[in-house]
Amino acid sequence: MNRIATPRRALLAAGLAPLAAPRLGRAQSAFPGTRPVSLIIPYAAGGIPDVFGNAVNQGLQERLGGTFVMDHKPGASTTLGTRQAARARPDGYTLVFAGNATFTITPFVLRSAGYDSAKDFTWLGMTGIAVYLFVAHPRWESLEQLLAAAKRRPNEISYATWGVGSSAHLGTFDLARRAGVEMIHVPYNGTAAALVDVSSGRVDFMLSTLAPARPHMEAGRVRALGIATAQRFRPLPSLPTVAEQGFPDYVVPNWTGIAAPAGLPDGIATQLETALAQTFSDEALLTRLEPLGITASPTGARAMRDQVAKDLAENAELVRRAGITPE
Repeated sequence: MNRIATPRRALLAAGLAPLAAPRLGRAQSAFPGTRPVSLIIPYAAGGIPDVFGNAVNQGLQERLGGTFVMDHKPGASTTLGTRQAARARPDGYTLVFAGNATFTITPFVLRSAGYDSAKDFTWLGMTGIAVYLFVAHPRWESLEQLLAAAKRRPNEISYATWGVGSSAHLGTFDLARRAGVEMIHVPYNGTAAALVDVSSGRVDFMLSTLAPARPHMEAGRVRALGIATAQRFRPLPSLPTVAEQGFPDYVVPNWTGIAAPAGLPDGIATQLETALAQTFSDEALLTRLEPLGITASPTGARAMRDQVAKDLAENAELVRRAGITPE
């Protein structure tokens, strides 16, 4: 079983040390000046989104001057705040922090998300990747063993997710499709309840982020079978990727990023993109995020734009194959 160090509670609360960085030349006099910039967080307050929000605000403020504030707007599967950002004036004073599910899955599983990810945003850059890993009840010793059982016993092996059309649902469905097996999907209302049932053996396995799975892993209640990223995760060097276990190029995207409304002036977009890239290229910050299961992502607006386009195309096909009907 893989073991990792448990981060201090202060890290989730606020605990990112000041990031020393030079301000971008003449940025403060032009943008943002004295007017505060609102970073919409379409999630409830607390937890990892706030860790990211604090890092974004601190990094941009130190590099651009001015004042950046978090504005929590949870609701409607993260579409409430995201929709508000998409409809805001494109002047740089309204930004949104959200993950790939908000931008590239939700538009396919809700009848009306209220925004078009291909048209309604100016992409500024990704802020990190929260690694996904498959965890199973300890009776399963490897991913190979579990999938072999699923092949012998169609529709008997079960997997938990935090909802129909979630990234965990699509990611596990994609693995089953590649493996040529059929399994039972058991959706829950959240990750915590799903992990409890995996650890008790009521459900066989699930795709989870590291932070909620870590206590179960360390207590031996679940076993990590494989990580769903392109490379191994530095704090878990012995845990192989799913791609290494016979599924080339298998990755379940789980990135976060910053966007502004479409039509943002190029000058302001460039300032924000540059400051954001500098913030999330800082090795000290990335080291502090690692215990939370966060690894670096490609920086810059172009990388985010390309990732959004790729994920939109792939998720549209996965939703279709999975037979998910928009609600």
